[in-house]
Amino acid sequence: MKNIGNFLLALCLFVISAPAIAQIADPTDGGAGGRIIRVSTLDKDGPGSLAEALAAKGPRIVVFEVGGTIDLERSALTVTEPHLTIAGQTAPSPGITIMRGGINVNTHDVIVQHLRVVVGSDGLPKRHGWEVDAFSTRSAHNLLIENNSFFWGVDENMSASGPRFTGETVEEWQAGTSRNIVFRSNLAAEGLADSTHPKGEHSKGSLIHDNATGIVFERNVWAHNVERSPLLKGGVEALMINNLIYDPQYRAVHYNLMDLEWAGHEPVDGKLTAIGNVMRGGVSTDPDLPFLMIGGVGDLLYYGRDNIAVDRLGNDLPMFGRYGVTRAQIREQDAPLHDLEGYDILETVDVETVLLATSGARPWDRSEMEIRVLFYIAEGRGEVIDSEAEVGGYPTFESTRAPFVENDWDLTTMRPRSGVWPGQKEGAQEHLSPRDREMRQTRR
Repeated sequence: MKNIGNFLLALCLFVISAPAIAQIADPTDGGAGGRIIRVSTLDKDGPGSLAEALAAKGPRIVVFEVGGTIDLERSALTVTEPHLTIAGQTAPSPGITIMRGGINVNTHDVIVQHLRVVVGSDGLPKRHGWEVDAFSTRSAHNLLIENNSFFWGVDENMSASGPRFTGETVEEWQAGTSRNIVFRSNLAAEGLADSTHPKGEHSKGSLIHDNATGIVFERNVWAHNVERSPLLKGGVEALMINNLIYDPQYRAVHYNLMDLEWAGHEPVDGKLTAIGNVMRGGVSTDPDLPFLMIGGVGDLLYYGRDNIAVDRLGNDLPMFGRYGVTRAQIREQDAPLHDLEGYDILETVDVETVLLATSGARPWDRSEMEIRVLFYIAEGRGEVIDSEAEVGGYPTFESTRAPFVENDWDLTTMRPRSGVWPGQKEGAQEHLSPRDREMRQTRR
């Protein structure tokens, strides 16, 4: 365990201190150039709150002069004003954790970085009706969702949604729903299975709703979700590069245009380009689970390269499978369906190592819950859960304060000029019991 921790820390410190990896242009610069709004309270609303900052109008960069937990008390934060950057990296240690609720983005040109969002069932009975995503969109466009940790969603952990059909043409349908969204370096883990969702089992990673286009998943980790890592609905156009899917139960990546939902509309082919992704089975994973499955009635145009799927013992798993006896087909293509220029694509054998060190919120300042999940992935442990109580319940964080000093930050990249991040830790980031800690000390 110690060697893993030291290695992860060394790699993490290298990555966060090095220049940003080369990427194609992000779909937005968020609130760059706008006014600075300081969050000065952990209250869920009111003066100085995150909710107040989100509701403000005009280009704005939201920074934090507090660290700790914002308890939404079974509500959600909804962003309706565009041109926004939420810079969770600016918070003093332990960073910002949003608890008992989620974030919805229903607008355009938004960046969300370095937040923890933990939903949970909050002790409610099964099928109570409490259903919320850790993160979701509705008809949003031009978003960058980067380096966040999404845990214990009772609907989805990390999704993009909107109306299925707006207007009469495919182009109008695509313009009326979510589009041009980059999900990068997030950790989406432990969607709750038999919990409070009224439909029953609902441990879901990511749902991309019908006709969403320009969806990019790059260097994300999905762990311990029953399915949807991700689910692409009818007509979706998506790119997946260097993601890690660990311990999916019934399905990993899947595509489904359902005739029951598209009744009266002609199917539209989906498009998926998948390069350098890793799927690794775990304790919960069904035997012989494929990397990509198809259901429904619509075809998926698919280009895949250098993807790996193995079971918990390292044996190869199939690339393709299906559910339902229908005419839907995975139609393999000879060339990528999306432009790959500008992407820094890792060799597949390096994906797991790099992502365990760099995905999720504040890789330099991990929480106990993130460390637990990341170590479980490295060790081949953990499983799908029904309640946060099975893994220790809601985390507790000390409330902290520190002023935000504009001159200490590059406001274009939202990186500290010194190269040292708030709360950056030294030594291995591993959670130690008192006895473990004593055993690590040098004898005198």
